[in-house]
Amino acid sequence: MLVFSALTFPAVDPVALQIGPIAVKWYGLAYMAGLLLGWMYIKRLLTEGHLWPHSRAPFTPERADDLLLFMTIGVMIGGRFGSVVFYEPGYYMQHPLEILQIWKGGMAFHGALLGTGVAIWLFARWYKLPVLSAMDLCAASVPLGLMFGRIANFVNGELWGRPSSVPWSMVFPNAGPATRHPSQLYEAATEGLLLFLVLRVLTHQRLALKSPGLVTGVFLAGYALARSFCEFFREPDANHAFTTGFMTPGITYSIPMFLLGLWFLMAARKRGSTDMRDVA
Repeated sequence: MLVFSALTFPAVDPVALQIGPIAVKWYGLAYMAGLLLGWMYIKRLLTEGHLWPHSRAPFTPERADDLLLFMTIGVMIGGRFGSVVFYEPGYYMQHPLEILQIWKGGMAFHGALLGTGVAIWLFARWYKLPVLSAMDLCAASVPLGLMFGRIANFVNGELWGRPSSVPWSMVFPNAGPATRHPSQLYEAATEGLLLFLVLRVLTHQRLALKSPGLVTGVFLAGYALARSFCEFFREPDANHAFTTGFMTPGITYSIPMFLLGLWFLMAARKRGSTDMRDVA
């Protein structure tokens, strides 16, 4: 019988740069890289007029600078809110002062999604811009940030996978002696790279940005499916109320996200049908 040995976990220092008492961590750099690359990608999409209804972008690339500010605030507040409320409410009720200590880690994607959604809505209302097109722009760029965030989870040796004997399994620090799935990399590949490529095909080959809300719907449903798939390889939160049977918090929180994505898709299709009747 052929026996495979586990891969060696690359013990990368979570601190990328130390300047006196100031520590710059890979996790923080991942958030920064995701936001900046997303901002650059949004600006690029806004210069490609043929992608948009009537060959006209919903706003200028310069306005994307303001969108970046709104998105950054939404991600930080929403991500922290999600971690506190969705995953560790009991702990933070006993240690309320730690809620503001985001440098210690503790961010949740589903909370960041809610925060970003509110931020985009406020941005669009503030500048009197089409909300759905603003959401589509952000949805098309978000997988870039997700990819970097999951790679940072891997570097930090956190959110590891379930025990496994696959050839690429590895022993994670603080996770016991068992070899485990590098589920963070599965998520980086599916929630990040794969989802970005799917949306790229939609925006540039299928011209989905001409149907406001369509890209947002595909992103929401696509992420929910990718996250739920990866949850079968990721070690669940043992003490969480939603960890029961095959269900996990990640799957539970993805269900309403998937349903919301379907609603966006149906609404975009209905709007498209109405536009065609108007043309006829």
